[in-house]
Amino acid sequence: MMDHARRRAMALDFWDGPVTAQALSSGPRGDRFRVDNGDVEYAVRIAADQPEHAVYHYDEIAVSQAAHGAGLSPALIHHEDDALVFEDLRGAATADAEALRREAGMRRLVGLLGQCHLDLPGHLEVAGPMFWVFQLNRRYARIIMQHGGALAPELTRLMAYNDEMESAVGPIRPVFCHNNLGVETILDDGERYWLIDWCHGGWNDGLYDLACLAANLKLDAGAEDEMLRHYLALTEGPLDQTNRRKFAAWKCAALLWSGLWGGVGEMFSDRDFDFAVYSKKRLHMLERAIVHYRGI
Repeated sequence: MMDHARRRAMALDFWDGPVTAQALSSGPRGDRFRVDNGDVEYAVRIAADQPEHAVYHYDEIAVSQAAHGAGLSPALIHHEDDALVFEDLRGAATADAEALRREAGMRRLVGLLGQCHLDLPGHLEVAGPMFWVFQLNRRYARIIMQHGGALAPELTRLMAYNDEMESAVGPIRPVFCHNNLGVETILDDGERYWLIDWCHGGWNDGLYDLACLAANLKLDAGAEDEMLRHYLALTEGPLDQTNRRKFAAWKCAALLWSGLWGGVGEMFSDRDFDFAVYSKKRLHMLERAIVHYRGI
């Protein structure tokens, strides 16, 4: 799979001569390379549409362009059917998870998220997609039932959780979110963080980004509270039990989405990734998160 993606990255219409490609990362959503054409280096992302996940190239193009306009992401230089060519941020590397967990790193990142939520919409040339996770979870459940996925026997319980969390969240004021924050989607150039891979970008509640981050970094309760405090200070919201409970509900919803994402990926994807194991781990985390939410 990586070799095929490398060949594709080196064969883009964008190049005007021979190029070399160095692998940067490979995961369930695509492959990234640093491509050198002799004069300039570029970061190339190779990723096809994933209709089973409602992920489409045209959305990622529009959001990536807006994210650069808002100062969040490197510039998108060129795109083809399954490829995005970005400026290469020299010296930037995938963020260190431990650094993100420390207060200084978290403050920097939360500030960037506030900038994302407030500034990115003004740079969108289209309305942009909605990422309403509860409806996406129901869609995943239908796909799993229709295709006899391994998670089918668990769906009654999981969809009951989904309905419970949707009621707990209640009405929201949408902002534009990344919706899939983890170390692999955050670059650190030594001075600041950058957000990349906008395939799930869309309108949502800002707390969902924080919930994804908390789940993916496995933050403890104290670190979650500190992250929430920083974000609510930007949005002039109180750090009270209402917001703590709402955040906990979003975290449950995010874990449920990622567990179902793994269940669907197991059925459809040909990527070298153990979707079944990933799904099992996320749903185990979900059960603990549900207990925590109900105890608030």
